Amino acid sequence: MKTTNPVLSRFGRTAVRERGAGYAAGAGYQQPAYGQGYPPAGYPEPSGYPNGAFPTSPVSTRTMTIDDVVVKTATLLGLLAASAAAAWVLIPDALLGAAWIGAAVVGLVLGLIISFSRMANPALVVAYSVVEGVFVGMVSKFFTSVAGYDGIVLQAVVATFGVFFAMVLLYKARVVRATPRFTRILIAVMGGLFAAMLINFVLALFGVDTGLRSGGPVAVGFSLICIVVAALSFVLNFAEIEEGVRAGLPERYSWMAAFGILVGLVWLYLEVLRLLSYFQGDD
Repeated sequence: MKTTNPVLSRFGRTAVRERGAGYAAGAGYQQPAYGQGYPPAGYPEPSGYPNGAFPTSPVSTRTMTIDDVVVKTATLLGLLAASAAAAWVLIPDALLGAAWIGAAVVGLVLGLIISFSRMANPALVVAYSVVEGVFVGMVSKFFTSVAGYDGIVLQAVVATFGVFFAMVLLYKARVVRATPRFTRILIAVMGGLFAAMLINFVLALFGVDTGLRSGGPVAVGFSLICIVVAALSFVLNFAEIEEGVRAGLPERYSWMAAFGILVGLVWLYLEVLRLLSYFQGDD
């Protein structure tokens, strides 16, 4: 049966095979059709197995559940919030720019490694959450302490989680679904948005203002589009989690699912924060 999204290839096909691969002894052995009690009477007993019995089932591995993903996501968000608060307090304004850029680069590298890795790595996911916390903390401190937009961080946090839980309800009610067409279009749009951001960043280094981040009508429209797309990306995350549970992926892959949600939340928060700054800048 074909899936509606690339969850199995994203997590790695080896993850799916893990639930049925390996034995307590004789790794790589193909279980005979006879099952327990093999070999038939009159044949010599195989060595290396207790009581001469072949294993009849693979080593059990606990599979991921929705609760696992919820717990892992809450854990990552807690780490992100703690590192953001620590960075806000400990890093002085004079080093704000350097910490911002450094955390952004390290977070990007870790995110790419996690995304393209074929195996779940909880340590890398945790490290990504901590580094992203520093990045989010520095961005938030800039808008509050440097730009002087009081209360904007709390507003952005409330709006971000409001959008997230709204998407949870819409997905649960099957108002929005990750159909193949929806998935293809959304991934294409996300790729286009990230390409536009990259081009805008490069041009900004040469003093070219495209208007995408200048606070004008074009910037407001671009941020609104990014917010809508970031919100819709959760639909893909939810569908991937459902399919991962259905496929019986090992429990540690819940870290990958939580990582996907965390990336979406950070992107949504940054876009909401930027959009709110445009309106506060007009006061």
